[in-house]
Amino acid sequence: MKPMDIVRVDHASAEPPYEQLRRQLSEGAASGALKPGHRLPTVRQLATDLSLAANTVAKAYRALEADGVIETRGRNGSFIASRKLGDAEAARAAGAYALIARRQGLSIDEAIRLVEQSWSA
Repeated sequence: MKPMDIVRVDHASAEPPYEQLRRQLSEGAASGALKPGHRLPTVRQLATDLSLAANTVAKAYRALEADGVIETRGRNGSFIASRKLGDAEAARAAGAYALIARRQGLSIDEAIRLVEQSWSA
């Protein structure tokens, strides 16, 4: 599947275009629609395809790279990162959250409720 099959930018939306791009590519990677190792279009190409400024796409790619969703391999381009790296980071964050929640005396149900609230935000 190509990113263009997943990404749709709504220019009338209150959500900034770079955030729409970031969210949709991240969701595509998480769902498996974009497989690890899938090569993404260049910043310039995706900007042209979506009628966006190149800086907007570059900002989204930088954020996705910081999140571990994509990896940039210099002149070879940008690719969907292996989930193993993201899973390890998420596991560390979950462990830290569980420790804090226990220290504050939250039950597991209360801790999960807070995660669910954050997830939908």
